[in-house]
Amino acid sequence: MVARRHLLQAAALTGGAALLPSATAHAQAAAEPEGTVTDLGPASVTTPLGNGEIVGSVLYAGTRGLSPNLVGGYDLTTDAVTSHTDIPSGIGVWAMCRVGTDVYVGTHSRSDLYRLDTLTGALDRVGAYPYHFIWNLASAPDGKVYLAISEPGRVVEYDPATGESRDLGVTVDGEAYVRSIAADETTVYAGVGAHAHLIAIDRATGAKRDILPAALAGRDFVASLTLSDTHLAAGISSNGEVLVLNKADPADHRVLATGEKYVTSVLIHDRYVYFAGRPSGMLYRCATDGGAVETLGVAQPEAATHRLLVRDGLVYGVQDGAIVVVDPADRSLRYVNLVQRGFRAAPEEPMSVHSDGRRVYVGGKGGADIHDLATGTRTRVGIPGEPKTALTVRDATYLGVYTQALLYRHRAGEPEATLLAGTGNQQDRPRDLAYDEATGLIAMTTQPEPGHLNGTLALYAPRTGRFDTYRPVVERQSLYAVTCRAGVAYLGTNIQEGLGLPPVTTTARLAAFDLRSRRLCWQVEPMPGAKVIPGLAHTALAVYGITDSGVLFEYDLLRRQVTRTTKVGARGADLHIVRRVAYTTDGNAVHKIDLVTFTVTTIVDGLTGEWFGAEPKLALDPSRRALFGLKERNLVRITIAGH
Repeated sequence: MVARRHLLQAAALTGGAALLPSATAHAQAAAEPEGTVTDLGPASVTTPLGNGEIVGSVLYAGTRGLSPNLVGGYDLTTDAVTSHTDIPSGIGVWAMCRVGTDVYVGTHSRSDLYRLDTLTGALDRVGAYPYHFIWNLASAPDGKVYLAISEPGRVVEYDPATGESRDLGVTVDGEAYVRSIAADETTVYAGVGAHAHLIAIDRATGAKRDILPAALAGRDFVASLTLSDTHLAAGISSNGEVLVLNKADPADHRVLATGEKYVTSVLIHDRYVYFAGRPSGMLYRCATDGGAVETLGVAQPEAATHRLLVRDGLVYGVQDGAIVVVDPADRSLRYVNLVQRGFRAAPEEPMSVHSDGRRVYVGGKGGADIHDLATGTRTRVGIPGEPKTALTVRDATYLGVYTQALLYRHRAGEPEATLLAGTGNQQDRPRDLAYDEATGLIAMTTQPEPGHLNGTLALYAPRTGRFDTYRPVVERQSLYAVTCRAGVAYLGTNIQEGLGLPPVTTTARLAAFDLRSRRLCWQVEPMPGAKVIPGLAHTALAVYGITDSGVLFEYDLLRRQVTRTTKVGARGADLHIVRRVAYTTDGNAVHKIDLVTFTVTTIVDGLTGEWFGAEPKLALDPSRRALFGLKERNLVRITIAGH
């Protein structure tokens, strides 16, 4: 069965002041002192899942990016969520495994290991590690737990019997990620990226050997792993392949092609390898001893299946806010919405904010919350991915969506967003959107997939639907901020290309790209030492940019040079110009810069906005009388004068 992504009505906003119809609200904002903050309630409320595990008749699933994160217990026999356990640290759960009746939970950004006793409900932190991520967990038959760690990519062993951890070291020198892990009686298998390796680690000696077949050299990640008594199966990115390998003889293997880009999870069950692909969201299987790949169906188009599990002959796929149940006997699929069965939603760390004047879009995991400014209500449009940036042109809002750097369109009242195009070219993260009135083009900047080079500039023509991608534009850098004027796209760059790839350049650049001739006109390094230019805006004669360290610069388009600079805040973010002043934020404060005197005033402080990845955002209302940002995880409107 195919479940459509509906625009779900959410609860009325809580914790905020009542909102007035937009025209009255604009008049009210004009009368309010600049810097007046109005709390509009939770910015984005959702239930993104990161992993799952089954103990007895209960499927335990962990969330990611919420406040607080939790493990919810869904009883498979009663069809109801029966328990919630808060996870007190980290920004999400990507890692879970089972030892007996205990479930182990690994967090990231802070990397802690918890044990959930499913018999008593007790939760104990049993490990804390000085690394960025615990990507995954696996348990061996003797009960030891193995942690897939980043950065750098390493494996750690935890022994529940002693409570001690043993570091098995870096798996491959220079590689940042161990993304997948599995263990049997003698061996730990570690899936590595951003340059793919499959490392077999002897549990007794710690000796390592790479068993990835030569045919898969050059791939990005061994992103998912599973074991049986005789075989190993691995999902390989970014060509959407599955490796099926004889553990006793790694030379005895085969590679299954799917036509997908990613294989997000794998499971060996009853002589079959089951696996899930993206971008389609398709579930597949293939006999371990050969034969063709079978398609089982799509329960939720484009959704990621984070884990495949088995109980009583049925296969369960953990997706965001839901599970998919596969019956191998008749190949049927059943989609189970866990939120409807009591799984608790909570405020997440948002990724983007945008106002079309009547509504505010807040992008997060699996879609965007849409706040109606006239009614004070919030709805959600589901999108399989993460809206990283948004832009409204006339009656349509365009959203740049991670992964695959996709461009979606949404019109008010539509139940779904429409996929328009994919950037391709090994791109991953949209960074910014801008519209050029002179050419009628929408420009989207992107960052490549982990381990890949050169960001892109993608151009979309709403009138014709034509979508063109240009790569490279600025050699060996990603493209970040963009602003357009009179047929030229001005670009701010990031020296970081794909994640896990050390930068080869040292300074971010400002560049100009002619949208008619489709060529790069010029590029400069406006600020020594700047690594990113995350915000750009323009006037008729100058382009203004802000760097990652919070320095604002003015680039004179006639003289082709930086004419003024000033320190604004702790870091840079979106930049908006309203007549003779500019506004930006560092996540805690909102700053106003007088572009005549180049002096800085802080109009709001103490926001402590909890943005995903600590990347603050700021939206300008089309009335140019208000900004939208975050106070902690709540959406706020900030009155501005914009003289």
